[in-house]
Amino acid sequence: MQRFFLFVILVVAGLCASAQNKVVVFQSDFGLKDGAVSEMKGVAIGVSPDLKLFDLTHEIPAYNIWEAAYRLRQTVPYWPAGTVFVSVVDPGVGTERKSVVLKTRTGQLIVTPDNGTLTLVAETLGIDAIREIDEAVNRRKDSQKSYTFHGRDVYAYTAARLAAGVIGFEQVGPLLPRQEVVSIPYQKAVLEGKVIKGTIPVLDIQYGNVWTNIPDDLFHQLHANAGDQLSVKIFHNGKQVYQGTMPYSTTFGAVAIGKPLAYLNSLLQVSFALNQGSFAAVNKISSGNEWAVEVEKK
Repeated sequence: MQRFFLFVILVVAGLCASAQNKVVVFQSDFGLKDGAVSEMKGVAIGVSPDLKLFDLTHEIPAYNIWEAAYRLRQTVPYWPAGTVFVSVVDPGVGTERKSVVLKTRTGQLIVTPDNGTLTLVAETLGIDAIREIDEAVNRRKDSQKSYTFHGRDVYAYTAARLAAGVIGFEQVGPLLPRQEVVSIPYQKAVLEGKVIKGTIPVLDIQYGNVWTNIPDDLFHQLHANAGDQLSVKIFHNGKQVYQGTMPYSTTFGAVAIGKPLAYLNSLLQVSFALNQGSFAAVNKISSGNEWAVEVEKK
């Protein structure tokens, strides 16, 4: 009997450890030119100096909810269960948009306004549950007069309390009855006949490569081998802005410098590049849910 109780205690302890791992990861469109990011981290450390604080990025273009959604989709799966993310791209701060904490089916927690930021991570990792933040409890003390910095006063504070184990997920606030979130519409990756359609969710900013949401398993249904030519069309708000032909390559060095290629990026999604050049800049391509792409094997 004693062994049984010891086993139960160890299991419960293990579950608590995985639920609260003291890690908080921050994302925003604040940049690092002023003290906003440091303020959020200061609030978190004020909750518990034992927290480990990391940055996803603070270079989301101002007000760009879609890119915030993509960076979460890109990054969250690589962090362990129990990690708490704070994502603050909030052009509607102070309005009636909900402040929420989403728990993914893989165990990560995301503290954010429910304004579309959760679109992609909800689809890829799934929603275990979502709760609205009760600001009567989970708000920094004496911050009620502040209406425009929920990232500091509500989100960082709530995230820190979760990560430190001061509160559990159940204490965030009321469970929202709908297992869904505000979603931004976009072209999902589909195969129609011999053409794959998708969207351009984001650019590889450093190099100007164009990333799509077309996964490798769907792309392989075109039966394209390295060296095969692909026909690529790109659209912005339904208007075609690019048409070209390029080889599918497994390495950039397979084409001459300055020449285009299609390849699978680090997330195993179809992407376009110029070898040692910026495909996006040369062809005036950007990203977002209003950008669409069609790929066909020639």
